Amino acid sequence: MPPPQTPLSRSRPAGAPRIVIDLEKLRHINCGLGRFSLHLGRELLALADDRFEPVFFLPSGAARWFGDARSGVETLEVAPWKKEAVQRFVRPFVRPVLGRPAFAAWHATNQMSRYLPFDPRVPVVLTIHDLNFLHEAPHDEQLAATARKLADIQRKVDRAAVIVTDSEFVASDVARHVELRGKPVHVVPLGVPEPAAASTDRPPFLSAGPFLFTVGNCLAHKNFHVLLDLVERLPGKRLVIAGKKTTPYGEFLEREIAVRGLADRVVMPGEVSDGDRQWLYEHCEAFLFPSLTEGFGFPVLEAMLCGRPVFMSRRTSLPEIAGGHGYFFDAYDGDSMAAAFWSGMGRYHSDPDAATAARDHARAFSWRRMARGYAEVYAGVAAGVRQVA
Repeated sequence: MPPPQTPLSRSRPAGAPRIVIDLEKLRHINCGLGRFSLHLGRELLALADDRFEPVFFLPSGAARWFGDARSGVETLEVAPWKKEAVQRFVRPFVRPVLGRPAFAAWHATNQMSRYLPFDPRVPVVLTIHDLNFLHEAPHDEQLAATARKLADIQRKVDRAAVIVTDSEFVASDVARHVELRGKPVHVVPLGVPEPAAASTDRPPFLSAGPFLFTVGNCLAHKNFHVLLDLVERLPGKRLVIAGKKTTPYGEFLEREIAVRGLADRVVMPGEVSDGDRQWLYEHCEAFLFPSLTEGFGFPVLEAMLCGRPVFMSRRTSLPEIAGGHGYFFDAYDGDSMAAAFWSGMGRYHSDPDAATAARDHARAFSWRRMARGYAEVYAGVAAGVRQVA
């Protein structure tokens, strides 16, 4: 679990615009959106920006994640009746008697948020992390669900004043699939989490010897099955696929491994501890990430932080996130992937600066930089509100 935050000064000039930041996902602290909420909240406090006053929208008990830093921070508590599904029925009856807007803006921090400001005059900053569901190959019974998801995002975009995405790819994806109607889109890249302390010993599920590594929940868009074709063409190489495997795709992978006789060369340990995952990053020969759709791609940067050569798809956000510091699979047949692997490994080992350059590139993705980006967006929205007022 993340450690408590150290105390911070909370002095702000009187009259600073109040910005509500939806940190409701802190109720799932170990998921991606939970960690994003944690880092965004902490770094906004650390900025001590005098252009706005943060108001944290928190689930019960979540203030503990900010330790003493929460002293003096205004909070709103998440409650079922505050969901937009409820508020939209009440809003028309009270709108005529609403006073001056209490907030300068409301940040809905993910496209699935069920919470929006009660006052329809309060501008919304909407973060869309990805539209990955549009890039999967849905079965017929999933088409209706896909349409509902897109319609829900469209409603939130219609309500928003400003859209923020994690990558240029997602920004272009949103522009292709959603009616923006001239609303601005800002790209604010995420930060890379601080690496966990690596386990001191080799994980018990992995016997001695070199290995290749990939990580992620076993879902079809991760495209892990193509790595079996690659391993078959890399004599003596072993592969660790870490991540939740109790999924239909995970069961498919395990069957394929057995049918191909790769059980001694492909290890699927399931979910692993933070320490074991970090050990795998630090000790693998190379990190492989053939995912077909990623809004950002944390594992790529996490592997680069360890100075490892990273091989990935040339799809969605991955080339943007990797910059010039990765190696790419341009096709997914075994022969093409093996050729790309050997070529990339040769280039990596012939460049004495490759590992250092990859680490420096990954370190540039900081949570502090992300928070500064959001602070600029908030300030712009607040300035627009002041001009209208």
